[in-house]
Amino acid sequence: MRSRFQFVDDHRDAFEVKRLCEVLDLNRSSYYKWLAGREARAARQRADRRLAAVIRQVHAESGGAYGSPRVTAELKEAGLLVNEKRVARVMQAFSITGVRLRRRVRTTVPDQAVARVPDLFERDFTAAEPGRKYMGDITYLPLAGGEFLYLATVLDCFSRKVVGWSIADHMRTDLVADALRMAARTRGGLDDSVFHSDHGAQYGSRAFAELCDQLKVTRSMGAVGSSADNAACESFHASLKRETLQAARDYGDPATCRNRVFAWLTRYNTRRRHSANGHLSPNEYERRHHVAKLTLAA
Repeated sequence: MRSRFQFVDDHRDAFEVKRLCEVLDLNRSSYYKWLAGREARAARQRADRRLAAVIRQVHAESGGAYGSPRVTAELKEAGLLVNEKRVARVMQAFSITGVRLRRRVRTTVPDQAVARVPDLFERDFTAAEPGRKYMGDITYLPLAGGEFLYLATVLDCFSRKVVGWSIADHMRTDLVADALRMAARTRGGLDDSVFHSDHGAQYGSRAFAELCDQLKVTRSMGAVGSSADNAACESFHASLKRETLQAARDYGDPATCRNRVFAWLTRYNTRRRHSANGHLSPNEYERRHHVAKLTLAA
């Protein structure tokens, strides 16, 4: 319909509008209504182009990761009054999109011989305070030539902050133990906290159990073979690979992989907006929590 109105407007000097509308089966009043709104449409299009330029900048600064909710949060913090519906429409119109993950590689190999560890989370990945509940998992990082590195992470359930991580070319217990030790250093101790994982052999090993005892951490494990029992960690790793691989098949060499992952983890804690935090970064979410506690205490 819009193209027919434009056709009439393009040829109105050569032919009568009435005749053109008859040939194209258009109502003349509808054409004139379209004509009256042309300047308003042009103004909206100009405004959309200006907004798209700002969105592209925010999107690029996020490493091509942010969708409309996080982009909207960034724009509002910068003082731009815009709603998410419009941001989503402009992003779609100007093809500002994210990337998708490729195939998965199995990293959870259950050890049937380990002692049973109860599920203390029961799929509740939230916490009222930082430092109370942690969750961990392993994911693969594809390299050129079909090789892999492996990343183990420890996240605080309160803010989703990455408090511990480790990268290695193996999936032995040392991988997850190093991540938990880093978490202990980051938090200044893990006393009386709970750490939740899947039933991977690394988390079920005697060495890891002894480390948890040493750090005064209570272990928790989800059901065998149920990804939903560690869904928050899996979602985190999916975001990491989506935003660092940027649709590539692999990271190339190990050094490039480590650098990209380190940069992303740093940005994730300090700048990346998280929907579970009201679109605040983990560090900012925890900072505001501490300020609120101090205010109440005063």
